[in-house]
Amino acid sequence: METRPAAGDLAFRDATHADVDALVVLVESSYRGDASRAGWTTEADLLDGQRTDPDGVRQVIDSEGSRLVVALREDELVACCQLEDRGDAAYFGMFSVRPGLQGGGLGKSVLAEAERIAREEWDVREMHMTVIAQREDLIAWYERRGYRRTGEFTPFPYGDERFGVPRRPDLKFELLVKELAA
Repeated sequence: METRPAAGDLAFRDATHADVDALVVLVESSYRGDASRAGWTTEADLLDGQRTDPDGVRQVIDSEGSRLVVALREDELVACCQLEDRGDAAYFGMFSVRPGLQGGGLGKSVLAEAERIAREEWDVREMHMTVIAQREDLIAWYERRGYRRTGEFTPFPYGDERFGVPRRPDLKFELLVKELAA
């Protein structure tokens, strides 16, 4: 398994099945429950229930054209993101940074690595992602990194608890897009 060095004390590699349990804990702690409130990416006020499960993580690892990239600091998993090659664009998702480490630039490094992979390894010129439209603070963070709001919305999958249990009736996702420089 290849580990790619990164800026500072971070290293990146593709996730394996041995990482599944740690990845579920990381993703859940970043978005759900009281533990997520230690960081600023929490969705605990919007959603209860799970964000992912071991089967979902394994599916991302095993899917053709998909990668689950992990960020390591001193061999400890501290962040991750999913990338999916969709031909003309890459999709970015399952972005998680350990809550106690949020706000220190780690997320920017992971996002930069994801954009590098999409641009250099997959030769795509756009990165796409969907963000819960009610997450104005998170959308603003992405906008500061060159993403633009498209005004294209998709409904939240109400009734499918694999994506969480909504705490409000108006949730929807907005597509954000960034042109990747050559």
